[in-house]
Amino acid sequence: MGYDMTSLVPSDQAFYDIIPGAGSTPVGWATLLVTFGTRDNYRPKYVNFEVAEFETSDHAILGRPSVAKFMAIPNHTYLLLKMPAPKGVLSVNGDLQTSYACEDLQTSYACEAKNIELSDTLERSRNSVLVAQVAKNLPVDQQPIPAKESTSESQLAPAVATKTIVLRDDEPRKTAVSGASLDSA
Repeated sequence: MGYDMTSLVPSDQAFYDIIPGAGSTPVGWATLLVTFGTRDNYRPKYVNFEVAEFETSDHAILGRPSVAKFMAIPNHTYLLLKMPAPKGVLSVNGDLQTSYACEDLQTSYACEAKNIELSDTLERSRNSVLVAQVAKNLPVDQQPIPAKESTSESQLAPAVATKTIVLRDDEPRKTAVSGASLDSA
């Protein structure tokens, strides 16, 4: 990745929804000047970017705060972003050819899934190292003693009675759990 580690401001704020179901801690953040438009009609703004150490198909993601800062209106169907500028409305078009090249969704999903899995593994590994480092620095009297395994049932139990419902007669292993007092209508 092409960022200079010395220009990053450290960050310990996790962000979510990049890796589905998990948060990620960025390496840091940097403020960069982002400009849309042409020499005759342009719109510059400083935008804060979180820098993460994982690969996705996107190089940068402009979130809602950035879109609001530019007072832009995105239209995802037409790959179009419109925003006001000094000499009229700016229209920023997405690359339809690149979008059509990603038409093979199974390949695209498989690639993204592989990147997500790799990112998740790296994040867990990084967190494990941090926990181990903190644990090493704890005095012996403050280190937690692992609890003995209990042979009794789990302490987690539903607050209300439940029942298992077979979803398809031809596939009895596919079931759902429902409240026991619910009607089967």
